[in-house]
Amino acid sequence: MLRVNVLLQFILTTFSLSLFAQSKFELPPLDYPYNALERAIDEQTMIIHHTKHHQGYVNNLNKAIEGTDAENLSLEEILKNVSKYSDAVRNNAGGHYNHSLFWKILTPKTNTQPSKRFLEAVNKQFGGMDSLKIKLTNAALSRFGSGWAWLSLDENNKLFISSTPNQDNPLMDVVEKQGIPILGIDVWEHAYYLRYQNKRNDYLTALWSVINWEEVSKRYEAIVPKGKFDDWPELKSFHEVMAQTFHPSEEGNLEPIKTRIGELVEKANILAKSNIPQEFKSKKIIQALNQLVSDSKKLQKTIQSGASDEKIKKDLSKLHDVFHQIIGLCSNEGRH
Repeated sequence: MLRVNVLLQFILTTFSLSLFAQSKFELPPLDYPYNALERAIDEQTMIIHHTKHHQGYVNNLNKAIEGTDAENLSLEEILKNVSKYSDAVRNNAGGHYNHSLFWKILTPKTNTQPSKRFLEAVNKQFGGMDSLKIKLTNAALSRFGSGWAWLSLDENNKLFISSTPNQDNPLMDVVEKQGIPILGIDVWEHAYYLRYQNKRNDYLTALWSVINWEEVSKRYEAIVPKGKFDDWPELKSFHEVMAQTFHPSEEGNLEPIKTRIGELVEKANILAKSNIPQEFKSKKIIQALNQLVSDSKKLQKTIQSGASDEKIKKDLSKLHDVFHQIIGLCSNEGRH
């Protein structure tokens, strides 16, 4: 059965590619057989969805752009300026892009996992993967009629969730919030009706079992540059506590530093003993780290002695300055 499916896909794809060999846009082949996603999407739906619906968008897009300047543009360029073009271009360019992404973020592999960097962003912005799935599911369920739910990156490389009608997507200059999609969920009825009828929620629940989080992570990391200190988590950990205690002190609130000084001393010790990334491993930085430990302990004694708020603020500011000295030294080392 598997060989038959592979053969069928090969024949259909080969036929479509040869038929439209002179066309600008072509139907992309799938990375898996039509029956590979059976735990969520049945084989018949996959065949119809790919060879009929998606192929239709490709055919109609090529017709719609024939003789226009869009013939010389990439699909992404068309979408980013789609307001300039006809509804036929908008609908079919969107349909082609959306489905091309959709096929890529599905997989027959089980239990794929997000990358560390992508997971950190999800945890920070949504509170975890389960929360992300709930929010995306809600966006998909609340889309009246046909459309898509999206996880995208905005111009500041922040993740956001949205939904669009019909074949619109976040790349388009006609949507409320623009961004670069890294995950799209098709909620047109043709994506699920054969198996689930009008039970969209059942389809969405099953769909999570075939989402390829490795592919989604790759798309995230291709857009978001790696942070300078991503390989030095101990520094990021110290900075988090430093920020949460120092900034309130600037507004006269010393309660955070008084209650968390022990945690800050511990983070300073861990940082000084951590495996410093090779690009930052210099004598000056090591000396500054040792100074950070010394000053954090000094601040702890100041607090424990019942010193005045003015004295505590003075020692905290000194510790803060040492930390930013380390950041500055790292920036200088990184240029070498």
